[in-house]
Amino acid sequence: MNPDHSLVEKIIFSVMQDQTKAASAPVKCNDKLYGTCTHGWDCPSHKSDAVSQIINAGACRVGNALGSCDVTPHVARLIDHTLLKPEGTQNEILQLCREAKDYQFASVCVNPGWVALCARELKESKVDVCTVIGFPLGANSSRLKAMETHFAIEDGATEVDMVINIGKLKSKLYEEVEADIRAVVEAASCANVLTKVILETCLLTDEEKVIACILSKNAGANFVKTSTGFSKGGATVQDIALMRKVVGPLMGVKASGGVRSFDDAEKMIAHGATRIGASASVAIVKHEETKSTY
Repeated sequence: MNPDHSLVEKIIFSVMQDQTKAASAPVKCNDKLYGTCTHGWDCPSHKSDAVSQIINAGACRVGNALGSCDVTPHVARLIDHTLLKPEGTQNEILQLCREAKDYQFASVCVNPGWVALCARELKESKVDVCTVIGFPLGANSSRLKAMETHFAIEDGATEVDMVINIGKLKSKLYEEVEADIRAVVEAASCANVLTKVILETCLLTDEEKVIACILSKNAGANFVKTSTGFSKGGATVQDIALMRKVVGPLMGVKASGGVRSFDDAEKMIAHGATRIGASASVAIVKHEETKSTY
């Protein structure tokens, strides 16, 4: 499959025009799920049927008030509470799970070796267990990524975030990239497990980002995601807006890498993010500043 380059150019041109319009005359929709919309493009918060489908896919889980905690529940339910550093200890993983339950985050996102532990700790909660596949380089074979997905699901994963083969995308081997994504999607869908595709946007041109989004959508993934948090850059509002423009209102968009504050999270959501990946999750929902890098 070779995406039509004229289509790619049209999409990029269109989103740049819309960003300019939004900056000069933001649209106000005051949607309860997404906050005040500042998009000039096809916002999912304007379409109740689209929002329902995203909610059913686990993209947006707006919770009830969290007791007496001084937090922001609607933002908390969009966060994947993340610990992926290789030196993370068992005690830190257990703390991650406790925090996820206390603040009602959407999921914990951990390396595959911790999935079984998290599944046990979160068994009686509404918090999902997310893990990473082909992480952080995306350079594993498709068969290995599919097997990794199967094993993670056996251990209790309910969401998987896979990294695309970045080198093959840059080599314009689009059929192979799409097949790589589909291998994970098919392995996950058998168990009704959500799939997010990590593009590593800091390494891609705008055209490559658009193509990666198209390939992810074609392969049946539930989300596209900006970053691993282990490369040279993380999520930007420009990339979130571009990704949302390409995938439309029915697919999730996850912002990860560098989301450190409530203000950061709000900006990502305003530009189209329906999930946030962060290790600074508690600080975010409590409106505190942090130096966290993921």
